[in-house]
Amino acid sequence: MPDLGQVADALGRIPVRWWISGGAALDLWVGRRIRARDHVDVSVVASDLPAVVDALPRRFRAWVRLEDGLVPTSDLDDIAGSGTVFVRDDDAGCAFTLRPEDGSPDAWIYRRDPRLQVPWDRAVLDLSGIPAGAPEVQLVWKSLRPRPEDDADREAVVPTLDTAAKTFFETALLRIHPHSAWAIPIRTPFAPAKSSWARRPA
Repeated sequence: MPDLGQVADALGRIPVRWWISGGAALDLWVGRRIRARDHVDVSVVASDLPAVVDALPRRFRAWVRLEDGLVPTSDLDDIAGSGTVFVRDDDAGCAFTLRPEDGSPDAWIYRRDPRLQVPWDRAVLDLSGIPAGAPEVQLVWKSLRPRPEDDADREAVVPTLDTAAKTFFETALLRIHPHSAWAIPIRTPFAPAKSSWARRPA
């Protein structure tokens, strides 16, 4: 996985909101690499994607995946709505994926279900000087169809969450992805102790 410092340096002067997301954000949160990862995700608000690509340092190249395969963004008149952008600096060995997400001036909006909205100061945190998606939000993304590697991320991250973050995650899971395998121990009446929102104050 590329060094996150390299990624931050590449994006640091870009005058729009961006943040490390996905598994790399979870690694930043716990302060260690939870497991091997083959890429770094960087999220931006979808409407800002063209501006981010245009502002990348000149040494970086960028592509989008179309029906004909990967196409350089420099060959396209407009990349708005093109989805994920793959970015690489071959000389430095730095590569990352730009992923468009939804958001308003005031809040991050879950692209899969706009009922879930989080103020930006809670959705994106400063972790060691790098903007990163809040762990409870990244876990919601992973909860739709969790793979074994996602289970490893959840098991490493959930114990580190404070009560508010854990309550957000569990409530969002039951509301947005109630059929996720991760929701089973939360919603079952036989394991209420696993649900922080259901606990009574001592």
